[in-house]
Amino acid sequence: MPKAQTVLDLLKAVQSPAAVALSAPDRPNLTYRGLLDLIERSVASLNDLGVGRNDRVAIVLANGPEMAAAFIAFAAAATTAPLNPNYRSEEYRFYLADLKAKVLVVEEDSTSPSIKVACDLGIPVIRLHVGATMAAGEFDIVASEGAQNSGAPTSAGLAQADDVGLVLHTSGTTSKPKLVPLSQRNLVASAVNIGRALALVPDDRSLNIMPLFHIHGLIAVVLSSLASGASVYCTPGFNALKAFKWLADCKPTWYSAVPTMHQAILGRAKKNADIISNMNLRFARSSSSSLPPQVMAELEETFGCPVIEAYGMTEATHQMASNPMPPAPRKPGTVGIAAGPEVAIMGEQGEFLKGGETGEIVIKGDNVTAGYENNPIANAENFINGWFRTGDQGILDDEGYISITGRLKEIINRGGEKISPREVDEVLMDHPAVQQVVTFAIPHNKLGEDVAAVIVLRDGEQAKENDIREFTKLHLADFKVPRKIIFMDEIPKGATGKLQRIGLAEKLGLV
Repeated sequence: MPKAQTVLDLLKAVQSPAAVALSAPDRPNLTYRGLLDLIERSVASLNDLGVGRNDRVAIVLANGPEMAAAFIAFAAAATTAPLNPNYRSEEYRFYLADLKAKVLVVEEDSTSPSIKVACDLGIPVIRLHVGATMAAGEFDIVASEGAQNSGAPTSAGLAQADDVGLVLHTSGTTSKPKLVPLSQRNLVASAVNIGRALALVPDDRSLNIMPLFHIHGLIAVVLSSLASGASVYCTPGFNALKAFKWLADCKPTWYSAVPTMHQAILGRAKKNADIISNMNLRFARSSSSSLPPQVMAELEETFGCPVIEAYGMTEATHQMASNPMPPAPRKPGTVGIAAGPEVAIMGEQGEFLKGGETGEIVIKGDNVTAGYENNPIANAENFINGWFRTGDQGILDDEGYISITGRLKEIINRGGEKISPREVDEVLMDHPAVQQVVTFAIPHNKLGEDVAAVIVLRDGEQAKENDIREFTKLHLADFKVPRKIIFMDEIPKGATGKLQRIGLAEKLGLV
């Protein structure tokens, strides 16, 4: 069988058309045959509305099966551009204009501010109708404001291997967000890499709790599962109060989440011991930010399965490295071995470093974007001799396992002393009263920067700032000990649930 070149090729290669592709709470299942039929209808409808290959389809849908299906279906004909449904008007104005969106897709009864912004910008709006008896993910396209007579598309038919299937913006924590185009080849390569790393098979069922406007949920959960002939149970998005109900209903073989979600699930584990005893997880996966080794150990003890920590970013169509499945060793505190692209460590002058030497993590492979769109400065800064510079500082050990020592932009420079916030995090997590922590830089009038930490205490535990500081002094040099410690009920997080060090001082009014 020829190698898949597009997302549609992946689905057509599935051996059991009657198998379940998508499911959701209180909805009939959608089979692979049903998904392929939906794709065929969607391609025809988009072409009739003047939308074709490489045209940008901005999608503002709630998390759930329709969002998953819309991503797959529209990628077969055009370029998908999922956007966070919680954006404000000003944000939609920036993103829709920057994308040069051809159309905006929303739910039939949506009142999203994106609709008015689209109309102001002259972007037609397409609404999706979901009938009461439709299977999970199924929809009909209903032409709406300005979308009836857009003329014939420049290039109709099915997307090809070099067409852009997905565009996403980087988080833009320190500058204007950069636009990352990901080709059909990128999407296929990453889905296959993830499926291979996790040994996914058609009998697997994933529970998706990740937002589907983000690369983690779209590729690591949805597309990797569908590329493997497996099924995806699509929730409305993460909700710690409902997670165990979904786990009981779905009976997944695996789920993937960011560390803060894993910690929230662990926080309710004791109250759901019966559900846990009836679960049969093959593994749990963690990605998108560093998983404290203490949390990994607690997850494995609670669920009785391995926890696979992986390393991903948007520019790599998500996965770059992953801890391997048993019986190969998992190394807590590392993000595993290269799992798709080539991975190396590079010095400041572009030279490759030896094992054990600290430098910047660089990658090269079929899943890596060809470059940022309309941004020659960023491309010059982030690509060197065909390698993409991740911006992460790390080390490769003798067995090829990668340890991330920090984000280069997050490293705290305290009077010339360089401090990795992750190192401080891991020490603080060993304090018995600490549930969550994020270490970050705060301005200092003489040193330039100093160390601060936000801490969430475990239920029923108490600790004072001095207790935490004295504990830290037992394990770290004095210059690494946080000078400011803030106790909060919840750490501010980004839209995808990740803890954000950059900009946290400003957000907390410490500047």
